[in-house]
Amino acid sequence: MDGWARSSTSLGDLAGLPATSARDSGEALSAGWNLDEIVAALRQSRDVTHNIRHRGRLRPPPSREAITEALKGLASALFPAHYGQSGLTSETIDYFVGATLNTALTTLAEQVKRSLPFSLQEDRSDDELRREAQSITQAFARELPGIRGLLVSDIHAAYHGDPAATGHSEILLVYPGLTAVIHYRISHALQQLGATFLARLITDIAHSRTGIDIHPGAQIGGSFFIDHGTGVVIGETTVIGERVRLYQAVTLGARSFPSDAQGALIKGNPRHPIIEDDVVIYAGATVLGRVTIGRGSSIGGNVWLTHDVPPGSAITQAHSRTTGRNE
Repeated sequence: MDGWARSSTSLGDLAGLPATSARDSGEALSAGWNLDEIVAALRQSRDVTHNIRHRGRLRPPPSREAITEALKGLASALFPAHYGQSGLTSETIDYFVGATLNTALTTLAEQVKRSLPFSLQEDRSDDELRREAQSITQAFARELPGIRGLLVSDIHAAYHGDPAATGHSEILLVYPGLTAVIHYRISHALQQLGATFLARLITDIAHSRTGIDIHPGAQIGGSFFIDHGTGVVIGETTVIGERVRLYQAVTLGARSFPSDAQGALIKGNPRHPIIEDDVVIYAGATVLGRVTIGRGSSIGGNVWLTHDVPPGSAITQAHSRTTGRNE
């Protein structure tokens, strides 16, 4: 049971605690906390004064624990020899993949359903949400072979781009960059299908595990490699071409945040970089705004860049300072 479900426990449920805990809790409850008054004031804050619920309604959010289990199942189905159970053979592997996918997709469909009210602009009935979640999950399932193909290209890129890599198995089992990219590829597919809130949760789970923050709305081509990875940030409207390599602490971010007439931030506008094919961006570099890094360019470590770079450029800190007209 996750923390959201547990939050509905009443004070009377304290009787079910172990003897020592119940006795200690009973002593605390008799210590003059005025809980009835505080609980009533918190209810007033939740329901009326400071209600921040989506459309003002109480809704169960998706479960991070269930999403994590679904992701484990999907990874096992995509790469059963590495993430699946031990002892698989050529005769049993398809049965394992089928059973694992069935469980993972069933769990995923429920989490899509629970996430849709936070993604959609209009209210839907439970039956409508269930049908929409089923449709999204079915469409997502059909994309899994293509997702695996992209991930295999990412694995090859890691192997050829890192002289320390001993083989594909090491990359799948050890490299945090590949873990983050698996989460991203899954979340991007769900984002494109309309499960935007769930997609954000998936990339946040990857962020917690790896320290790599990739927005599911980013567009990233094949043969993508993040080496080391900790601290990498890729914003929502970033566009990355084929065979791009990033190192740790690279930021592909926005430079400014325009507001409307009421002062509210305008959301959804392209505001992150375009990284063309065959670009390498070294550790600590920061690229901000809707600028284009031309094909085949190399961006040096710790460079701060806010202007376009022609194809084939090699940008160092000194060069960035002398040519950065808009910095």
